[in-house]
Amino acid sequence: MALTRWPCLILTLLSGLAVSGFPRNPSRLLGVVDGIEVYSTKVNCKVTSRFAHNVVTTRAVNHANTAKEVSFDVELPKTAFITNFTLTIDGVTYPGNIKEKEVAKKQYEKAVSQGKTAGLVKASGRKLEKFTVSVNVAAGSKVTFELTYEELLKRHKGKYEMYLKVQPKQLVKHFEITADIFEPQGISTLDAEASFITNDLLGSALTKSFSGKKGHVSFKPSLDQQRSCPTCTDSLLKGDFIITYDVNRESPANVQIVNGYFVHFFAPQGLPVVPKSVVFVIDVSGSMHGRKMEQTKDALLKILEDVKEDDYLNFILFSGDVTTWKDSLVQATPENIQEARKFVMDIHDQGMTNINDALLRGISMLNKAREEHTVPERSTSIIIMLTDGDANVGESRPEKIQENVRNAIGGKFPLYNLGFGNNLNYNFLENMALENHGIARRIYEDSDANLQLQGFYEEVANPLLTGVEVEYPQNAILDLTQNSYQHFYDGSEIVVAGRLADEDMNSFKADVKGHGAINDLTFTEEVDMKEMEKALQEREYIFGDYIERLWAYLTIEQLLDKRKNARGEEKENLTAQALELSLKYHFVTPLTSMVVTKPEDNENQTAIANKPGEGLSTSCLSRSPSHGTGRQGEVPGTVSDPESQPLLYVFSVDGDPHFIIQVPEKDDAICFNIDEDPGTVLRLIQDPVTGLTVNGQIIGEKTGSSDSQARRTYFGKLGIASARMDFRIEVTPEKITLWNGDAPSTFSWLDTVMITQDGLSVMINRKKNMVVSFGDGVTFVVVLHQVWKKEPAHHDFLGFYVVDSRGMSAQTHGLLGQFFHPFDFQVSDVHPGSDPTKPDATMVVKNHQLTVTRGSQKDYRKDISVGRNVACWFVHNNGQGLINGIHRDYIVPSLF
Repeated sequence: MALTRWPCLILTLLSGLAVSGFPRNPSRLLGVVDGIEVYSTKVNCKVTSRFAHNVVTTRAVNHANTAKEVSFDVELPKTAFITNFTLTIDGVTYPGNIKEKEVAKKQYEKAVSQGKTAGLVKASGRKLEKFTVSVNVAAGSKVTFELTYEELLKRHKGKYEMYLKVQPKQLVKHFEITADIFEPQGISTLDAEASFITNDLLGSALTKSFSGKKGHVSFKPSLDQQRSCPTCTDSLLKGDFIITYDVNRESPANVQIVNGYFVHFFAPQGLPVVPKSVVFVIDVSGSMHGRKMEQTKDALLKILEDVKEDDYLNFILFSGDVTTWKDSLVQATPENIQEARKFVMDIHDQGMTNINDALLRGISMLNKAREEHTVPERSTSIIIMLTDGDANVGESRPEKIQENVRNAIGGKFPLYNLGFGNNLNYNFLENMALENHGIARRIYEDSDANLQLQGFYEEVANPLLTGVEVEYPQNAILDLTQNSYQHFYDGSEIVVAGRLADEDMNSFKADVKGHGAINDLTFTEEVDMKEMEKALQEREYIFGDYIERLWAYLTIEQLLDKRKNARGEEKENLTAQALELSLKYHFVTPLTSMVVTKPEDNENQTAIANKPGEGLSTSCLSRSPSHGTGRQGEVPGTVSDPESQPLLYVFSVDGDPHFIIQVPEKDDAICFNIDEDPGTVLRLIQDPVTGLTVNGQIIGEKTGSSDSQARRTYFGKLGIASARMDFRIEVTPEKITLWNGDAPSTFSWLDTVMITQDGLSVMINRKKNMVVSFGDGVTFVVVLHQVWKKEPAHHDFLGFYVVDSRGMSAQTHGLLGQFFHPFDFQVSDVHPGSDPTKPDATMVVKNHQLTVTRGSQKDYRKDISVGRNVACWFVHNNGQGLINGIHRDYIVPSLF
């Protein structure tokens, strides 16, 4: 069975309202902060047959004499889909509308180019996404925020879990969390606990009960119970509120039918565990040095304690080379486990990253054991890879590695990829795992990373069935979700949904077939439609056509997974199907956006909610007025609140020419200069997969200097080209010329104009900047620098910024493009340099040890005239040791 990335429901509320300005009298009203009183916050969750419908409602009033900005924050599971949002001010409701992402994008793209951007949804920690919207509320006015989202609860280690992160930020007169659960199989256990309150206080604020098919949880603390101390006015409600439950399993399967749609749950118990052959493929390259390697070893040692004696195992370590513990799989006898422990304790880091050869070695080992019958016939195979970086030796092309692995596995067993940290191509790991019937999981660099690794192994440690097929009467079912799984693991659940071809049928039959540890098994579930109708009458907690929505949710989720590895017409068809369902059922998915119009300073403001991905860059939403211009000098692609994009990678070249590589995980930057003669054309970006190329031509000062150390050079011309679209842009400080094929269009910097076509938009902002976007995931900004016309030495020149590179492939190169791939660096031995204000240090990057100097460069995206200082480590000698090869390798003969 394929595991889910987050196999539980995580309902998170961060329903605190942030306010700006100065308080009128903060002590005058109870629960009032800066004039704003949040008088009601309620989370209502209705769960019917694992499908959760969640509504978060917050009400506030502005007691101040002036208008105040009120912000509404809710953290929700990454696996959930937002379905609705409404904002009500003084009785007037502003609803959210869900539209195709490209349609929504056109509504705000012009305003984005004017620089007024902010994130409504962003990644928030390991499991959550944060929805944020703010609005100005007039003095004396009331505001109500209501967010609705839905999710299918996934069974994880024998339980369904609802995880609520509570942080109201102030005392709330009416604070309540309620969960009503209806499970036709009957509820077997139900519990609730909070990390932020003692059991004594929790007991008086919490009620929980279950009987038969119904369960209820209510958490309703009084104002006194919310206080952090008896006389305090701040709230102690800050932490986790967790609800867990499971259902009765008198039979291994349960089928439910409502209005022509069915759902089939399958989770047998009491079966013997199928022996497994598992190969651990572990990255021991230099970047794993230190805590990551120690945590990995700790996790492996703990896993060895849990390996069963009927299992077979081996370890493959990879850096630049590939080494194995044993030449073939060995049984997990006590003697072999003790030897394996010694091997793990002796692991040390070294060298590069050869993912391809390591995986192929592990796959070959599993295939050989099966072919030579050295493992039990009724056993299964699993390969688990852990890496913290990208392949950089041997076969390093992600597409080719995927092809090699896919061909070697041949669909026979699953591959699970664990990505340690953020400096890696997670999409590559996820795509490779999905097309080999596994999943990818990110392991977060934290003190509990070893527990994360152990936790993942526990999920796959106990396979109860292999080769699971769920079968239904021929021609009786339409639009079936996934119904075949390589494994069913203990503590999980298989869920299949579909549509009945004939709603008037009298009975319904479902068979589940699989290979057990001892024999082949078939589980049959028969449903009498008349009995099902009687059962429907007692379901007080049902909301709407819940099984139809469950089916749509599951279908969209699986279509999006298939789409990740599809190409051409197949990808187009999968996209069209997922988009149609997303729009029909009003889900915010990666293909749709929610457009929210709200009042703002006597005009309507449009906010766009997109769904973030698991990749490195999480720029997700844009907010902008329908009319007006951006703030003076502000450049598109910037974010007023840096929290709205926690991993915003920006790559730029500006000034003399100064290259800046900003690395958000390090909260730091690296910079370098390129010194070349005027007229030289440098390759900045080239992506052979997307066909995008950016080149820049250097200009010198008006009065040239023969001294290369003293002269100053700039970019005076930029060429941006898309081979796929047959489109080129030439930018100079005087004009912008666009070629669509052979047809040119010329614009001056005095124009304000937007040019759009399929997959492309160009926005020219008068005498400021130009924003070029290729689809969703590639955005460049060109900044115009104009000098005083009588300036004796300097010319007008250009700056170039990459503000979104998610859509670029892993094969991108160039002076900037090579840094689109995550990389790591370490700085140590900081000591005084030749300039007492600029210390020197030792940097280890790309297996080179360099002497670097602390300094700063200018980022002109927000303020074209003054710029913002970016502190960075300066790499000398034209970036030698940091860039691949030498800088002259990037000289090209022409702009295009």
